[in-house]
Amino acid sequence: MLGSAMTETIDRIAPQIYLITPPAFTLDTFPDQLARVLDATPVACLRLHMATQDEDAIARAADALRVVAHARDIALVIADHVLMVDRLGLDGVHLTTARQNLRKLREGMGPDAVIGTFCGTSRHEGMTAAEAGADYIAFGPVGDTGLGDGSRVDPEILEWWSEMIEVPCVVEGALTPQLITDLSPITDFFGVGEEIWASDDPAATLKALAARI
Repeated sequence: MLGSAMTETIDRIAPQIYLITPPAFTLDTFPDQLARVLDATPVACLRLHMATQDEDAIARAADALRVVAHARDIALVIADHVLMVDRLGLDGVHLTTARQNLRKLREGMGPDAVIGTFCGTSRHEGMTAAEAGADYIAFGPVGDTGLGDGSRVDPEILEWWSEMIEVPCVVEGALTPQLITDLSPITDFFGVGEEIWASDDPAATLKALAARI
């Protein structure tokens, strides 16, 4: 599952897909849609990343998506809700900020849990999180989003990271087919989410993006 996929990526030739759920979806239809996407394109990890703060809704979604992901030997991590990982049988947590005490979190969750963290465009935050025990570092956005202050990850950071740091990195945020082609030599995972869920056929869209790797 993800633990080995993340730590062994340094030896892999091509990046893998790290799939991110849409921020809102209905459990009546999304698990089946997700299954079609996962069956169409190899995916290393699935992140449940919902906009709602309703913990009951998040837990129900996690239960449903865990079944889909684990049936395909794909790890499921959840954004920020650390306490749900063990309770719901998930594989780990994705922290949306690098300002948490990762060392303490690692002690509490144990060595087998996957812990990843988003570090924006900051190489310093990425290095700090990697040293504290993160299994992967996520950088983004890499494309133009129209959100925030317009900052984008400098490809030089990714190039330096790929040469100097063994902890894998995920790049995400406004990916385009051309960016996937350009960044493939200097990243380990592409965090794909909104790029496919807004399309009429997410499975076909992801397959087309993956073909650019």
